[in-house]
Amino acid sequence: MSAYEAVIGLEVHAQLLTDSKIFCGCSTAFGGEPNTNTCPVCLGMPGVLPVLNRKVVDFGIRLGLALDCSIERRNIFARKNYFYPDLPKGYQITQFENPLCSGGHLDISVQGAEKRIGIRRIHMEEDAGKNVHDESRPRSYIDFNRSGVPLLEIVTEPDLTSSEEAVAYLRELRLILMHLGVSDGNMEEGSFRCDANISVRPRGSGDFGTRTELKNMNSFRNVQRALDYEIRRHVSIRESGALVVQETLLWDASEGRTLSMRSKEESHDYRYFPEPDLVPVAIEESWIERIRKSMPELPAARRDRFVRQYGLPPYDADQLTQTPAMADYYEQCVSLLDAPKDISNWIMSELTRVMNEQGTDIRGVGITPAMLVGLVSMVKSSRISGLTAKEVITKMASGGKTAEEIVRDLGAEQVSDEDELRGVVSGIIEANPKESAQYRAGKTQLLGFFVGEVMKASRGRANPKVAGNIVREMLKQ
Repeated sequence: MSAYEAVIGLEVHAQLLTDSKIFCGCSTAFGGEPNTNTCPVCLGMPGVLPVLNRKVVDFGIRLGLALDCSIERRNIFARKNYFYPDLPKGYQITQFENPLCSGGHLDISVQGAEKRIGIRRIHMEEDAGKNVHDESRPRSYIDFNRSGVPLLEIVTEPDLTSSEEAVAYLRELRLILMHLGVSDGNMEEGSFRCDANISVRPRGSGDFGTRTELKNMNSFRNVQRALDYEIRRHVSIRESGALVVQETLLWDASEGRTLSMRSKEESHDYRYFPEPDLVPVAIEESWIERIRKSMPELPAARRDRFVRQYGLPPYDADQLTQTPAMADYYEQCVSLLDAPKDISNWIMSELTRVMNEQGTDIRGVGITPAMLVGLVSMVKSSRISGLTAKEVITKMASGGKTAEEIVRDLGAEQVSDEDELRGVVSGIIEANPKESAQYRAGKTQLLGFFVGEVMKASRGRANPKVAGNIVREMLKQ
């Protein structure tokens, strides 16, 4: 065990699922041509005035309630002043004092151990634009489509002590945002971005060490790699007797190391002051109660219910609730067929395989709950084998036909008729006298050989269980 322990706090920026930006009517759609989703407000033109998008406040309250936060009744926006090319106004409209939400928590589980992570604050703010660097020549471009896109910044207390805890927190927070319908949590598109503040201290000490800030971690794997690297680097510096420099670092995933970006700022460096163009937002209790009544079931509660209601193992419940769409799909299937574990197995294995092959998710796979249930029913009733069903589900995804239609087209319905199978088994026994004699002499492991021959002879259509019973019966004679 190391003589040092890590102290980690996370700052997550979650892009909100609003149709328009936080202070203007421009679209928030991802992937448009550069600088097409812009207007004088989000470009910071002189004389323009921002108007707050009410839905941003709704979403912030919704997340605050999910994380058991206190909701600030009087909200004031502030200007955060700094110069960067992608910030058209020369300041960012955000919140400083009296954030929208504060004092909440999020419970995580790491290797079976439960831990509560404190939420220091959740505040509303606008996003900056995006710098695009030309690798072929020394030139950079700026795309302001993202400028003014609404964000919630979620800041933890420094309660995390390992990269595993950090990843567990991020995964659970992302699930909550998605289940609330607040954010799509897409890390590749930048809808869910994480910065980390990290320091180390002697194990058991109550003092904090000098911290660094980590940026540019665009996946859970990179978060874990970056934090582990930085923990090792801090410990090495401390053990050598040197001092850690307070700075902001970028994670270079290709090199597997952190790179210095700039000295770490403090809040006074930003010269915060109240935003004069926006009036305070008063949040009445009726507003909060309206949102509280519309709150959906949260991921942890849904996982627990899946275990209780459907008798699923915790692993299955966790996998099936990775997205709201997946959980809804599962429940629609179970409502059509009382086979919760069988349906879970098919979703987690073959349906997931098909989605991965197509590069899509449950919403785009092309297999409706009714279609999947039809397939599972045919397997459970022994009308088709599991092997045939794997072929059928692939064809279902590509052609839109039901399992019944595909099985009929293939002529692949499983043969369970004992008279028909006895004729097949009889021929195989006659064709394999040596193996038949060995089986009768006690080498019963040859049963698999005979069943395999039956499956070959029937082109995979024989019911293997029925075939096995007939082989045992006929070889006793």
